[in-house]
Amino acid sequence: MTFEAATPEVLLEKLQVGTAGPHVVAIGGGHGLSRTLRAALYYAGRVDAVVSVADDGGSSGRLVPDLDIPPPGDIRKCLLALTQVESIWKEIFEYRFEEADVAGHSLGNLILAALAEIEGGFEPALVRAELLLKASGSVIPACQQPLMLVAETEVGLLKGQVTIQQHRGRIDEIWVQPPSAAATPRAVLAIEAADQIILGPGSLMTSTIAAMRVPGITEAINLSHAQLIYVANLITQDGETLGMDGADHLDALLRLTGVRPPSAIIANEHVIDITPPLQPVAFDAEILATYGADLTTADLVDGSEEWPSHDPQKLGVVLSATTR
Repeated sequence: MTFEAATPEVLLEKLQVGTAGPHVVAIGGGHGLSRTLRAALYYAGRVDAVVSVADDGGSSGRLVPDLDIPPPGDIRKCLLALTQVESIWKEIFEYRFEEADVAGHSLGNLILAALAEIEGGFEPALVRAELLLKASGSVIPACQQPLMLVAETEVGLLKGQVTIQQHRGRIDEIWVQPPSAAATPRAVLAIEAADQIILGPGSLMTSTIAAMRVPGITEAINLSHAQLIYVANLITQDGETLGMDGADHLDALLRLTGVRPPSAIIANEHVIDITPPLQPVAFDAEILATYGADLTTADLVDGSEEWPSHDPQKLGVVLSATTR
């Protein structure tokens, strides 16, 4: 099925924020998950984000070794995506230092770390942050502790999110350490209660699959009666998905997690001019039919961004129309 493009005026008329709608749970991490959350706000009655905690780069990578908290970077991005009200708190959480010892740190990450000490735990800190930001949903870490991502490849074991993200080649298996890791109970409850579960977009191996490899997350998805939707990436990544088409993405998702096949896949049909070896992620509808998945294509590109990114309004329209 192809979804016709609409003008921004029509989109805004169709999408009524805060109206009654399905309970949507989006799973993943990073920039892609934040776009999905903003899209879901247009039609959902409730939105929860289940976020990967295997990030070891940037500000998060510098904070986690010295603090007993999950990496806050992706979690902060999701909090901001669910924050529709402009305020000084939103500006503070978005602020990033450029100089001195704190250069590169997001102030929001530091505030979350401080709130974890004040509130006596990271989850209470997130609840407090949601209240400060007046967030229109909840952000739940996939696990209550920071995790290390490990992958088995043709060159041997690779450890760490950044290292795996840069790997060019097939990944045979992927998991998280320590072995005692378990899904946050609140994440499992959210998945069990969901009407719609959305996987992607985002880094396939190191965001989407990383969140799903926390023991208990995929199991909860498979037991859930929720509609399962996969939102495909716009382009491949130089590293973990280089040279992979849409069917390859779906195969890796199913093979590496054991998740049930999604009932719907949403992919972009807008032409993207990208420099090789990167390429748009394209799907063959006949191949997808063997997985029992319906393909919906639409113009999903945010024309205001320099790098190919999903437009939350456009994605929200398609997700709403796909909701059963």
